[in-house]
Amino acid sequence: MAVHNEIGKKGEILAADFIKKKGYRIVKSNWRHRKKEVDIIAWDGAELVIVEVKLRSTDYFGDPSEAVTIKKQRFLVEAAEAYLSTIAEDPEVRFDIISIIASGNKYIFDHITDAFNP
Repeated sequence: MAVHNEIGKKGEILAADFIKKKGYRIVKSNWRHRKKEVDIIAWDGAELVIVEVKLRSTDYFGDPSEAVTIKKQRFLVEAAEAYLSTIAEDPEVRFDIISIIASGNKYIFDHITDAFNP
């Protein structure tokens, strides 16, 4: 596995643990729709949350959340719509970003709830 894939997988595991501790119930990880992928799909109460995870080893080039471009947001919205078509519920949907900066063995989390609107 390529190093960037290993880093991405590590970030998703850390983010999943982070939101579980906040009471979220994860229903899918790495859910795919065509060539688009949602890192985490979870319930926060009655709200369905689509979570994009970004892990970086430094913030030298900016906050990791800045990598969630308009194009990536459109992909997430399209994937969320596809996922919604597979479930019986018609919940409110929210898009969160979890930005993680790794500093040695320490991780700094920034959880942006309702990060963007479709």
